[in-house]
Amino acid sequence: MKLIVAYIQPERLNSVKQELYTRKVFKMSVTNSLGCGQQKGYHESYRGVDIEVKLLKKLRLEIAVNENFVEAAIDGIIKGARTGAIGDGKIFVLDLPECIRIRTGETGNEAIG
Repeated sequence: MKLIVAYIQPERLNSVKQELYTRKVFKMSVTNSLGCGQQKGYHESYRGVDIEVKLLKKLRLEIAVNENFVEAAIDGIIKGARTGAIGDGKIFVLDLPECIRIRTGETGNEAIG
């Protein structure tokens, strides 16, 4: 089992979801987040005052998958999120030692679904 954590541009969420759905990956958690990488933020003027915005809006996707869905999920995220510009995001793949479905008490691969 793996936990895939991806940071993407907010406007790319629908295309990422569509790509994941075509690959039979339906379960995910989405959270608003702030961060910056190579793009290093931008300058904005608010009521005549120059403001440097260093933390940009991103979305954090968390997807727990069985081993046979790892590559499909990664490929779906990349295809849906890629624009070719700096700031497209990052994907992290972590080992997931245990998963428990609260409703039924199932554990492991069965709990992920």
